[in-house]
Amino acid sequence: MHKRLLVLGGGESGVGAAILALKEGFNVFLSDSGKIADRYKKKLDDAGIDYEEGKHSFEMFFEFSVVVKSPGIPDRLDFIQAFKEKNIPVISEIEFACRYTKAYVIAITGSNGKTTTTNLVHQLLRAANKDVALVGNVGQSFALRVAENPASIYALELSSFQLDGIKDFRPDVSIVLNISPDHLDRYDYDFDKYADSKLRICMNQSSGDKFIFNGTDEKILQRLSLLPEVLSQCSVSMDKLDAYVQTFDWSNKALQGNHNRFNAACAIEAVRTCGLVDSEIQSGLDLFVNDPHRLESFLEADGIEFINDSKATNVEAVYYALDAIEGPILWIAGGVDKGNEYETLDRLVEEKVAALICLGTDNSKLLNYYENKIEQLVSVDSLELMLEKIKDWKKAGMKVLLSPACSSFDLFNNYMHRGDVFKEIILENFRTK
Repeated sequence: MHKRLLVLGGGESGVGAAILALKEGFNVFLSDSGKIADRYKKKLDDAGIDYEEGKHSFEMFFEFSVVVKSPGIPDRLDFIQAFKEKNIPVISEIEFACRYTKAYVIAITGSNGKTTTTNLVHQLLRAANKDVALVGNVGQSFALRVAENPASIYALELSSFQLDGIKDFRPDVSIVLNISPDHLDRYDYDFDKYADSKLRICMNQSSGDKFIFNGTDEKILQRLSLLPEVLSQCSVSMDKLDAYVQTFDWSNKALQGNHNRFNAACAIEAVRTCGLVDSEIQSGLDLFVNDPHRLESFLEADGIEFINDSKATNVEAVYYALDAIEGPILWIAGGVDKGNEYETLDRLVEEKVAALICLGTDNSKLLNYYENKIEQLVSVDSLELMLEKIKDWKKAGMKVLLSPACSSFDLFNNYMHRGDVFKEIILENFRTK
């Protein structure tokens, strides 16, 4: 008799889990309370997997022997708790996928920088001709890649939500880059609970495994004594990067700033466990291209550089951006405030920021904080008004930086939409015809 598996959520993660489950002999059903994207419905139809959208048929849910839950569904929901009361395992797609691969796994998490670091691991290994796949919170779902095109090595980005659903997942290498307040609504507004979630990445690691971590992050350091004693630990500190700076050439513009050198140092330590030597690593660093919207320098015109850092949705990410860029900076920030405190930016703003354009529907917090700190300061609620102020204030040698410190949902669909339309309007108006 086939075991029955229920997948909750019809996105990249859920569809990947459903396809892997079918391959492994499960009787699979997928349920999504919203609309499933056409590309995912096609994959389910092609595989012959039954599914529903726009509802959850709760009356049949407890007939299943295991549940794979989308990371976007909170554990606190009543029907999720009901599964646990009936001893029906509720796991993440990451936990499910790891049961069906013996590949080498390098897993990366952190509040900031995890996508860049995961991309670095992937691109360094790929440049050395290793059989590596980019999966998880970036790229393809872990489960789908395991099902359809297995790799020898996985560079796996993990969010705290994905880590909440693991039980036996054990990466060969784990990386925790940093822990700063984020997504606290999922953790009862308790920073320690969020930090504990991040450290789950290495809870099952053992002898022969490696844990790479930020040696100056207080929340990580507080938890080192709780980790498995046999685990090999590697501390990398952002203020002690001399050995890496002296060993490698950092002229690739995608690696500007201490934060990106720190990310690269963590990636270097990870890929060394796969046998890469420094010459191979240097080749990968030279070729590295980061994802869009992360300190993306996309145009230089009339002596002005335009930089899209739309992914910087919290204050710490903006700190890294301001630290990496030489002034003077025309800074564009704003959106939906996430409870931001801007004091940590004071020194960099004073040293580098010549002007601030607050872009959003409610810029009161930014305006109040910077009213007496930045001479050129304005609030706008559209890209057209933003463009007018850029034209008024631009000067040769200036960097125009979109680094919002806020989420994008007041004027845009997401940070990618915000970055794309910012680039589009700048290219239309400043690029040499």
